[in-house]
Amino acid sequence: QVQFVESGGGLVQPGGSLKLSCVVSGTGFRIRSMGWYRQTSGPERELVAVVTSSGWKNIIDPVKGRFTVSRDSAENTVTLQMDSLKPEDSAVYYCYINADVGEYWGQGTQVTVSS
Repeated sequence: QVQFVESGGGLVQPGGSLKLSCVVSGTGFRIRSMGWYRQTSGPERELVAVVTSSGWKNIIDPVKGRFTVSRDSAENTVTLQMDSLKPEDSAVYYCYINADVGEYWGQGTQVTVSS
């Protein structure tokens, strides 16, 4: 069973920063990729950033240059450093893993960017 512990969400003013952290635990699976999705009011979750086991990173264009994703494979942790935040970054952010047994998402943490 895959378990997530997400932290770091909250309320921040435009231009501010937040750092999201996620620790994944459990047995019976091997993690391939780790990253973050986000969801606003719509039904779809949007990939924000992902790091593969080889260290290759993919970050979506709207946040490129402002967000940084990092992974510690030994500790099964992934972080998302978010700088120069904009109101349109407001969403529920979900930790994500692609493992050999399937894809999993955490419970989500709210990020609100507002003055």
